[in-house]
Amino acid sequence: MSSSHLVHAEDLPWTEVAHGTRVALKRKQLGAAAHGRKLGCSLVELPPGRRSWPLHYHLANEEALYFLAGVGTLRLGSEEVPVREGDYVALPPGAGTAHQLINSGAEPLRYLCFSTMEEPDVLVYPDSKKVGIMAGAAPGGDKASRTLHVNLPLAASVDYWDGEEP
Repeated sequence: MSSSHLVHAEDLPWTEVAHGTRVALKRKQLGAAAHGRKLGCSLVELPPGRRSWPLHYHLANEEALYFLAGVGTLRLGSEEVPVREGDYVALPPGAGTAHQLINSGAEPLRYLCFSTMEEPDVLVYPDSKKVGIMAGAAPGGDKASRTLHVNLPLAASVDYWDGEEP
């Protein structure tokens, strides 16, 4: 194995993601740094009281979470499930595994997030009633390689023949 496929988490910089006062996290994209192709892995740290990405599910990619430290609440479909160090959760594609993490503890919630890196992928956001479509690079993949990335209201719809010559 080439050493370019080996990374040490402490050698990678954190990337911060934040939106408003509810969503905030930092992550290290281990899979991309190790030149992974079909399996992504990020080390994620979620501060107390904050949420991860908006509630969402994938139609192509499967995700999994393994908790390293802290406690939290996983919104999973219509349930709220407590999570803690040592827990593992599989998130296959589909509406039944819509997910979002909330750090309900006093310490950072630290976990590994694994994902298949299939593209194209469609993401559905039940709370905000929108859909995201990505092609060219999977979610979490190289944004410069994206050939399509659009977010639309779920209610957006046109007839198949709209805009086509008669």
